Amino acid sequence: MPHKLFRIQRADPGPPARPVMLAIAGDSAAGKTTITRGLVEALGADRCTAVCVDDYHRYDRAERSGLPFTVLHPACNYVQIMEQHLQLLAMGQPVLKPVYDHHTGQVTRPVLVEPRQFVIVEGLLPLHTKLARACFDATVYLDPPEAIRREWKIRRDTCERGYTAEAVRAELERREPESAAFIRPQRAFADIVIRFAPLPGRAVPEGMPLSAELLLRPTIRHPDLDGVVPEGTAGGPGTAIHVRLARDADSRPVDALHVHGDAAREDSEVVEKAIWSRLGARSGPPACLGRTREGQRTEPLAITQLLLVYHLLDAAR
Repeated sequence: MPHKLFRIQRADPGPPARPVMLAIAGDSAAGKTTITRGLVEALGADRCTAVCVDDYHRYDRAERSGLPFTVLHPACNYVQIMEQHLQLLAMGQPVLKPVYDHHTGQVTRPVLVEPRQFVIVEGLLPLHTKLARACFDATVYLDPPEAIRREWKIRRDTCERGYTAEAVRAELERREPESAAFIRPQRAFADIVIRFAPLPGRAVPEGMPLSAELLLRPTIRHPDLDGVVPEGTAGGPGTAIHVRLARDADSRPVDALHVHGDAAREDSEVVEKAIWSRLGARSGPPACLGRTREGQRTEPLAITQLLLVYHLLDAAR
């Protein structure tokens, strides 16, 4: 046996480069895919690997119809295989990932996933276990108001996945206990909590993009925005983009970066250039940031995505 181990060691080319790992967790239709798509485009598909952990569903749609739980329940997913694959990806190793087709509701042929410089993992349960969380350099939780998320889910599932609005509403009610038990608790483990929502007490024209609030927890190093983003309170003059000290869900103080839906493009550009300059980059920030599913640009989404790009590139340094 020793001689066999020696041959294996000699054949091993050495450990591959370790990628930078980012997790984006949140409930169904919270906006995870939209943000991930923008990050991949900004970083370049040749440098970025995107993985959806919803592919680790244990049962197809027909099989789930007779089960006492939904896809939000860990028992409905191969959590241990997901953990194993995340560990391998974090070490720069390829995995043979299962594939779940959301359009047909069936599990299809697995695909080989090879980690590139950046690996973005999004889905329902990427932060569910301690072992999974240990694989990431930065973690994000998307926390839109429940009423808005439900509107997004009804619109997406009726337009893209063939459901009726009544069926989507019924499934939302069925999922609610498991959402509270397994999805929302992941918020506590995120370095950044992102919330797209109308700003309370601020009148904006109809059709204006949703504002963004980013809770920047001190669990990772955030870019220094002193002197660039003004301190202020929501709704005050000149505070379309501002940072303030807020209270987190556990009452601990946390920095809250606000980008209002009516923020002017020139104000957004100042903040983007400031964040980008912290990386020592010679060129300007990626122009593709902030695009919605409809192809429109919003300043809150652009700054949100740029902040995540910053963390990926900063970790790579």
